[in-house]
Amino acid sequence: MVIKGKAEVVWAAVTGSRNLWRELAALPRVMAISPGRDATFSSQKSALSESPRTKTFPLTEEEIFYMNCRAAYLTVFKSSLENIISKEQLYLALQHAGRNPSQKTINKYWTPQTAKLNFDDFCIILRKEKPTSKAELLKSFKQLDVNDDGSILHTDLYKLLTKRGEKMTREEVNAVISLADVNADGKFDYIKFCKLYMTTIEQCLKTTVEKLEVDSKLRHQQFGSHTEGSPERDPSPVPKPSPRIIRKTDQETFSNKGDTRSSLLATTRKFKTSVSFTITMGANSNQNSKLTEPNSIKEWQCVQSKGCFFLEEDGEIISHQYWMQIAQRSMVYLTIKPLNLSQVEGKPSPWLSVDTALYILKENESQANLQLMCFTELRNREMFGWTGELGPGIYWLIPSTTGCRLRKEIKPITEEAQLVYRDGTGELFLTKEFRSTLSDIFEVIDLDGNGLLSLEEYNFFELRTSGEKCDEDAWAVCRDNFDTKKNELTKQGFMDLNLMEANDREGDPRDLWVTLHSMGYNKALELTEACPFIIDIYADKCKPRIKAVHMEACSGQLEKAICKSVLNKGDARVMDGYENIIVHTYKCDTWITSVIENKSNNKVIIHINNELSKNCINNRGLNIFAVEVAPKSTMVCQHVMPLNERQEWIYYCVYSLIS
Repeated sequence: MVIKGKAEVVWAAVTGSRNLWRELAALPRVMAISPGRDATFSSQKSALSESPRTKTFPLTEEEIFYMNCRAAYLTVFKSSLENIISKEQLYLALQHAGRNPSQKTINKYWTPQTAKLNFDDFCIILRKEKPTSKAELLKSFKQLDVNDDGSILHTDLYKLLTKRGEKMTREEVNAVISLADVNADGKFDYIKFCKLYMTTIEQCLKTTVEKLEVDSKLRHQQFGSHTEGSPERDPSPVPKPSPRIIRKTDQETFSNKGDTRSSLLATTRKFKTSVSFTITMGANSNQNSKLTEPNSIKEWQCVQSKGCFFLEEDGEIISHQYWMQIAQRSMVYLTIKPLNLSQVEGKPSPWLSVDTALYILKENESQANLQLMCFTELRNREMFGWTGELGPGIYWLIPSTTGCRLRKEIKPITEEAQLVYRDGTGELFLTKEFRSTLSDIFEVIDLDGNGLLSLEEYNFFELRTSGEKCDEDAWAVCRDNFDTKKNELTKQGFMDLNLMEANDREGDPRDLWVTLHSMGYNKALELTEACPFIIDIYADKCKPRIKAVHMEACSGQLEKAICKSVLNKGDARVMDGYENIIVHTYKCDTWITSVIENKSNNKVIIHINNELSKNCINNRGLNIFAVEVAPKSTMVCQHVMPLNERQEWIYYCVYSLIS
């Protein structure tokens, strides 16, 4: 729900970036050299229906999706086992898949910490970044068609392409308007353009699929962690595994579709060596090392900030990340816990059982050079904390959750909640249930807890729900039209903003549901795929400062921090005969984390078997899986927690090196 003028809305809908227009200029060249573009599902099916295989065995949408992923990938790389190693390669591969990524989109997936992406990562990105359909293109162009004649004046087009969004150069615009097929009499014929564009990408897709069909080498090649014949049909209930995971259902080397135990016996001869861990944890075992407040805490200075873990469609978890400043050496007490929102009787609050942690890293010369200082490993009920001394400086606070309890919802929702209604006069109102939900959302996004939304706080909400930011000019419009105090939006103003959106859509709630789903709510208005949290920081010598600076995936610096903490504190076991391969296991009173360290110069594949564990749940959602560990690297293998904390739980895991 970005606050912007109609022209900006239309512009964002039409392009989102200048890449679409650049492809328009390149269409003749694309027809000749680019046999890998992915259109909408309808065009995919029509192209694929003519292949020899589909005449006898119709493909599912999932199989079509992966075939098109491969088609796009293999126009850039010789094998899908090759990695994407630069932004330019990612950009090119996405274009071959029919996407038109902006620089903002590329930066979302290729962060400063990204070294490479594999084919599985590419598939995940394509699931998130949907291709533009012909209907969407036509609808967007039509809003710019002032004369309703199927065309846009070159003068208007020039202004749009050079003044808005990612601005194009004069030469690039000239290349667009000089195409004879879609330009005449000083006008751009967008109807012809849409037809030409969709026909081109459909033909390119058909060409590539036919090439895959006749090339037996490519047809039988294993792509990433997906076999060609049997992609997973319904991955939604299972949390996203690491891109390096090789699922047991994907490879006969690890398991067949029969009984798991017998198949494992059949594959044990393929293991070079194994090492096992057995850890027995008592019921409510956290009572032995309970978090306690410092005695003089009431005299310490305190700051507070809220945030949230969000579960993505692919199971990835993202959250706010923070910058903290300590002015002078102080004793510091930090805590993090789930935020207790207003609870409706009879409705569950699943996020309150989600584990939370906070990793504290010291900034030295740059953000890229962060030193792990500590993390909140002690617990008091739902709160996790740490007490110790910190010197003056800038610190990064990275929230973490294992993912064991923040998982994709499986239960179906039979009845959709009503969001808006009209009274007897036809005036539109928000329902009581929706207002209550919006009140909770306001509570979550009001990071400093002052009862108002600053532009920075609102923009975190915007980035989460729309992927865009509200600029100062748009915020001024908001101030003029909605209730604000001290240049910040009140809760009533936030409610009215949502009511305005409902009125703009004439009561159609679909855009409101997009916002709600982005914030973790299901169709029954239950918060099931997010976990809001609250951070408290106390210091005895100075007043700490905290500021939310990012909302990013819980990876990168976090994975490095977890690996380092486990290597420092965990139990290390070397694989017999392979001294360069070490399994580290760390247990606290709430969870167990394992990290695999590969000191060798070659990648290794480790098979993990948790079948004999009792009363356990892990973040992978699989009892048996395998991971690939790059040379000279460490990786988080799994997190494990008790399914029922009131009962004893036994962690029994076998790690085996695959030949």
